Amino acid sequence: MEFITNNALLMMERSLNFQWTKQTAILDNLANVETPGYKTKYVTFEETLRARLRAASSSANRMSEALKSASPTVHVAEGESARMDGNGVDATEQSIELARNALQMQHVMNAISNDLTLIRTAITG
Repeated sequence: MEFITNNALLMMERSLNFQWTKQTAILDNLANVETPGYKTKYVTFEETLRARLRAASSSANRMSEALKSASPTVHVAEGESARMDGNGVDATEQSIELARNALQMQHVMNAISNDLTLIRTAITG
């Protein structure tokens, strides 16, 4: 199956992994909207990916390794507090982020599906 896995598909796979991790963090935030002292979680991926790709830019083989090794990072917003009880979750903001993330996941899933359809068409003729 390795022969089918090109850098574009690897990138979409990593992107989907990021979106899934982000959705999990957002859902945790919304589940804890009433928990005193809870701090908002947020997920980053672009910085790690950019650094890995920049370091591997000289070789296509190293490029796929950089894509495989890039993973999202979950952070906690320590200095933010939306309420007197120390809770840092803004439910409206998190709901908007959840909707945006769902659309982004749908876009990535469609892109993966389209690429796999092209591969299937090329194989079957």
